[in-house]
Order: sequence, then C-alpha cells, then structure tokens
Amino acid sequence: MRTLITLKGTVTEFEFVNPHVLIHFDIKTDKGVAEHWYAEATSPNRLSRAGWTRHTIKPGDEITISGYRAKNGATVMRFEKMVLPNGQEINEGGSN
Repeated sequence: MRTLITLKGTVTEFEFVNPHVLIHFDIKTDKGVAEHWYAEATSPNRLSRAGWTRHTIKPGDEITISGYRAKNGATVMRFEKMVLPNGQEINEGGSN
C-alpha cells in the first residue's frame, strides 16, 4: 500500500510542459542537507483548464506538497496537493 507523504521545500524549477508538468524542489533533511525532489503532475492542458499557468509557482517559492513517492524510493512523487506561499491550497484538479 502506498502512503501519502507531505514535504516542505523551496521550488527550484517549474516545468509547465508536455507530457507532464514537473515541480522541482529542495527540502532540508534531518541532517540539514539539501535533498532534490520533483513532483510529477498531469498534462499542462488539463491543469490549464483548472486555472494553472506557467506562473502558478516560481523558483524560490516555499511550498508544502503532498503526493505518493516512487515505489523504488527515488526522490520523486506523484503530485496530489500543494499549499502555495500565500496559503492557497491547490490540487491537481485546480483550486479548492
């Protein structure tokens, strides 16, 4: 069974591209070391219909992101939900 994880980090890159939107971000581990992650979302076409743009997030934004980690343990997740710096919560289907 897969477990939903939630991480706090800083966006390093936002790729609003086909076939899947990618959100690259860094977190700090318990040892204070930066660890690079990325979250994969659905297509930009679907996200655009839900109100996303290539400016929804930008490098430097502090986000809290939830998703399902890759089965092989890589620092990759399937995006489910994100809280933006302004406190707005969005999910893959758009704003809540």
